[in-house]
Amino acid sequence: MKYMGFLPLNSRYQLKSRLHRQPGRIAPALLGLSLLGLTLLGSCSSPTPVTEASTANTEAEAIQSDPEILQLLYSRIPITLNPHLATGIQDFEAARIVYEPLASYDESGALVPLLVAEIPSVDNGGVAEDGMSVTWKLRQDVTWADGEPFTAADVVFTHEFIANPEVGATTAQNYEAIETVEAIDDYTVKITFTQPNPAWQLPFTGQNGVILPQHIFADFNGANAREAAANLAPVGTGPYQVTSYEPGQVSYEPNPNFRGGPLAFRQVVLRGGIAPYAAARAVLKTDEADFAHNLQIEAAALEALEADSNGRLLITFGSYVERIMLNPTDPHQPTESGEKSSLENPHPFLSDRAVRVAINYAIDREGIAQDLYGDTARPTAQLLIAPEAYASDTIGYEYNLDRAAALLEEAGWTDTDGNGIRDKDGIEMEMVFQTSINPVRQKTQEIVQANLAALGIRVEIKRVRVDDFFSADPAQTESINHFYADMQEYNAGNDTPDPSTYMRWWTCDAIASQVNQWQEPNNARYCNEDYDALWQAAQSELDTDKRTALFRQMDELLAQDVAVIPLVNRAVTNGISSTLTGLTPTPWDTSTWDIANWRRVDTTAPSSESSSTPAAASTPGASTPQVSTPAITPETTESDSNESDHSPAVDSTPTDATE
Repeated sequence: MKYMGFLPLNSRYQLKSRLHRQPGRIAPALLGLSLLGLTLLGSCSSPTPVTEASTANTEAEAIQSDPEILQLLYSRIPITLNPHLATGIQDFEAARIVYEPLASYDESGALVPLLVAEIPSVDNGGVAEDGMSVTWKLRQDVTWADGEPFTAADVVFTHEFIANPEVGATTAQNYEAIETVEAIDDYTVKITFTQPNPAWQLPFTGQNGVILPQHIFADFNGANAREAAANLAPVGTGPYQVTSYEPGQVSYEPNPNFRGGPLAFRQVVLRGGIAPYAAARAVLKTDEADFAHNLQIEAAALEALEADSNGRLLITFGSYVERIMLNPTDPHQPTESGEKSSLENPHPFLSDRAVRVAINYAIDREGIAQDLYGDTARPTAQLLIAPEAYASDTIGYEYNLDRAAALLEEAGWTDTDGNGIRDKDGIEMEMVFQTSINPVRQKTQEIVQANLAALGIRVEIKRVRVDDFFSADPAQTESINHFYADMQEYNAGNDTPDPSTYMRWWTCDAIASQVNQWQEPNNARYCNEDYDALWQAAQSELDTDKRTALFRQMDELLAQDVAVIPLVNRAVTNGISSTLTGLTPTPWDTSTWDIANWRRVDTTAPSSESSSTPAAASTPGASTPQVSTPAITPETTESDSNESDHSPAVDSTPTDATE
């Protein structure tokens, strides 16, 4: 399977003024985007208004094209730069510019060494044959940005930080299999597991595995973890370091102690709270920015922006699945303790599998994919979609209103009073369908609403602020983990090639509830002993083929029970300036994972260079990264059907890649 594709766009670059401002000030060019839908999300501060023409003119004159400044635009605002306390994918994206894990994954899922000298294996003695331990050999030429040496003690401390329940690390689920982490010497770390562990590579890799400096966080390893100044002013081993943080903007400069040699940009500016359309236009049309993250824009609008564009799209297919969750519990009936959507109170009709199957037949996945996503998504009924080896060939979908109606009739749901809504025992089939505020999701709600209306089910659309919908705050009752609605939609997937953490979401122990302050990820309230047995068996099965079969069976069981309705396999679609090269996107880490290799194309070079095939990009963090590369030649990649966080999977809330 191929995960990445480049869509051909106009590669000609016309130099125009770029966004370049001092911290705390918004360039007039960016302010102009507000007329096209720029919005700030959440409770963070709004752009500073420019009310006098003279001020605007002065600022405009100060803005100059500078190829050594890299401009990144995101829809959500980074809240913390400590990935182990992340609130969403935007936090991981901003933090990975500074922090590094021991290793990460390329687009094929292969481990790439970053802070280690080699990838452990059974052959080199790094992975124990019995699966009980793994030993990592660290690089000896790495220092933190403040000059302190990077050693095994930092890895040991990072585990202590994550495993400390008072910290409440959002990445903790990736470390639950660990018994001990030991520093054998300054540059050797041994991880021992509680049982044979086929997923030995999960801890300390990818976006969930960044290493924290012990000398910075030692005094914040507890309930005060979120009070550390370093959460917004991090000291990392990565290519760039933070120079300023303010709501809506993070600025970086090169890390003077980075082992990788000269970097291409003297400043990196990441801005959050930019509406996807405005961000796409700034990159593809007006050359006001270099990178726009995860452009969830309707296909027609994106195609219009592509026409005669000054940029290109990077479309990376991975594990992300836009899905609809059906609530098997009653979102309106509280328990004695006041908890709604509790297993104590089954849903009046969604607790019936026949009804869930009928709804599954009634949803037009093909129409959603074609009308709303175009080339950036593919219809699917698979929940576990990547790597391809895990996909089941027995799971399919069918849009069939006649079969759906027959199932409801058989289950006793008919329209007895002629009002167009099916009912039974005095209960009408009426549902509230909630999701975050986003144009594509609202269009999806409308399509599903029409699909179910044709079936005799009334759907009320509810739109929730993004930060409220994906909130981990126990007091936020509109969050996906509270699930005080009948249906909800979001996007998620396994953020590493090993899906064990992701598939844990549907175990009985992971049900979000009042008892655990809604901090567990199973917001579907799905509980099946057969599923739990399959998941438990996979945790210690060292035979790759047998383990793969177990995960397939889990996916098939979820499909059989209609525990979730997958809609589309959605790509991460980034807008890229035609002047940028060196990007090697992977579905298994953030878009910024390889930012050390990003370069600016020399627009004065001969035109023939723009059509050449680039040399292989250097590994992020390698000792001698490629300083300049030819322009990447766009190509269309056809991928077979195979989801932030990206989604990276935050412990309390599935990471959402679309925001």
